[in-house]
Amino acid sequence: MMEENKQMQNVATRKIVVPGELLMKGHMKPGVGTYARDGQIFAATVGILNVHGNYVNVIPLSGKYMPRVGDVIIGKIIDVAPTNWLVDINAPYPAPLHISGTPWRIEMGETQKYLNVGDMVLCEVEAVDETKRVMVTMGKPGCKKLLGGEIIEITPTKVPRVIGKGGSMINLLKNYTKCRIFVGQNGRIWLEGNVEQIALAILAIKKIEEESHLLGLTDAIKNFLEEKTRNPTQ
Repeated sequence: MMEENKQMQNVATRKIVVPGELLMKGHMKPGVGTYARDGQIFAATVGILNVHGNYVNVIPLSGKYMPRVGDVIIGKIIDVAPTNWLVDINAPYPAPLHISGTPWRIEMGETQKYLNVGDMVLCEVEAVDETKRVMVTMGKPGCKKLLGGEIIEITPTKVPRVIGKGGSMINLLKNYTKCRIFVGQNGRIWLEGNVEQIALAILAIKKIEEESHLLGLTDAIKNFLEEKTRNPTQ
């Protein structure tokens, strides 16, 4: 018990670990970014030690977006064909979007009437096969072509910190900046508001990205936003 208490105290410091580092002994289970050997759990990547339930995880500090079925993401149209589009999803490979996976009734050859190169879309990862080929769809609730607003990119592994536990961080950002904000799981963030509101939201998001490994981040961001809204020129 003392050993596990000691382990949990280590977790509370949001410790940064490196590959091969011993993380836990005992009855915990290896999670994302870890591996088990001889009843012990080790880090498989550089990241932040995180325990959720009975699982020990390592949240990577950096890395490309790795698509998972059901992820809602922000994609950029990079090519147009008669029956589909090719979408940059901020992953190692682009993903096709077929006309059957849109909310529109599109005849073959009319794809350019609906989406063109450079357009941004809110879409969902529909399939990922064993060779990592990805298919996306806009046929799910909430998916749409994004018009107006600004889009920024952050490290995809930092997305959970921008959203926060139960949406606490993203709600904080929306309340203080009055922006409409959508965070794609692929690290792209869409913001809509006036110039000052968007600028403040971007400053806060970049601060979250840079300080994602620190404890008490939600309170720190709240203080930052309060100060900036009280003294906007500072």
